[in-house]
Amino acid sequence: ASRVMVASRNYADFASEATFEIKKCDLHRLEEGPSTTAVMTREEGLHYYKTMQTIRRMELKSDQLYKQKIIRGFCHLYDGQEACCVGLEVAIKPTDHVITAYRAHGFTYARGVPVREILAELTGRKGGCVKGKGGSMHMYTKNFYGGNGIVGAQVPLGAGIALACKYFGKNEVCLTLYGDGAANQGQIFETYNMAALWKLPCVFICENNRYGMGTSVERAAASTDYYKRGDFIPGLRVDGMDVLCVREAAKFAVEYCRAGKGPILMELQTYRYHGHSMSDPGISYRTREEIQEVRSKSDPITLLKDRMVNNNLASIEELKEIDVAVRKEIEEAAQFATTDPEPPLEELGNHIYFNEPPFEVRGPNQWIRYKSVS
Repeated sequence: ASRVMVASRNYADFASEATFEIKKCDLHRLEEGPSTTAVMTREEGLHYYKTMQTIRRMELKSDQLYKQKIIRGFCHLYDGQEACCVGLEVAIKPTDHVITAYRAHGFTYARGVPVREILAELTGRKGGCVKGKGGSMHMYTKNFYGGNGIVGAQVPLGAGIALACKYFGKNEVCLTLYGDGAANQGQIFETYNMAALWKLPCVFICENNRYGMGTSVERAAASTDYYKRGDFIPGLRVDGMDVLCVREAAKFAVEYCRAGKGPILMELQTYRYHGHSMSDPGISYRTREEIQEVRSKSDPITLLKDRMVNNNLASIEELKEIDVAVRKEIEEAAQFATTDPEPPLEELGNHIYFNEPPFEVRGPNQWIRYKSVS
């Protein structure tokens, strides 16, 4: 009988939107900050929920495939931090630009790459988003300049993208992301200086998940106020576990840049559930109890789910249906990622340069030559 009642409930029974109180951001060199209220429509909420749930399930599947030795090499998972990439993506335009570090699977999906192409890239297959050549840390798509393996090195690249935005006068911005572990890199401070001098439309975003590899922020940094690290650049400290907080702060930061005021900093206070990478069990420098406490009190998906149900934007049954559909999509993507063929060895030298005539590349030994194709 309950199933019949659920089936008979139609969209008219739900509220079309709701207004939420959200946590106030800490401010640096700003008189006003983002709004402390956020309006979310039912359609937006369902989109955020499905996207975050897809990223969560994709990362859990990646964990499983890695332990089965189907995924090899470095692999840094994003579960726990889903509100960051989703909140940022919905606050910008598809024509805006994003560059991040090596914990990049969530951003790759949020920027529009299908799950099957991400998982196939992780398993090194032809159908991967970089044709099986990039792996976990090097995924790209239009206006997404990938995960980058060198700690902090994507930050000056992001400033270069922002310089191009300003040079071409298209009123676009670049979101440049790095972690708390990278925040002490000298090249980041050099980039702050250049960006401020040239008033580049760059939003510098520190995803502070509290641990740089196995070192807590308190042990690694004399100052853990990462949003103040730009000194002369304004900053915001944001609850990175709340997708609405991230969205509102990102909208504020992007509008600041588009107005020609120069760069701005955002610190997203978040948490990763897995270790730093798959080689790190993640419990030698923090306790299982700490991880469980974050999961029970601050999980970004649970927080959104509770808001939607409590404000009549969705039913528990409807969200469960999304969960089932997401799991099915992930399983089908994993099937593709484990059966799609690997790229042939002849393609090893391809795609080194863009729009260049073919040239010879030495193969695995000096007697083998491949033709590189753009």
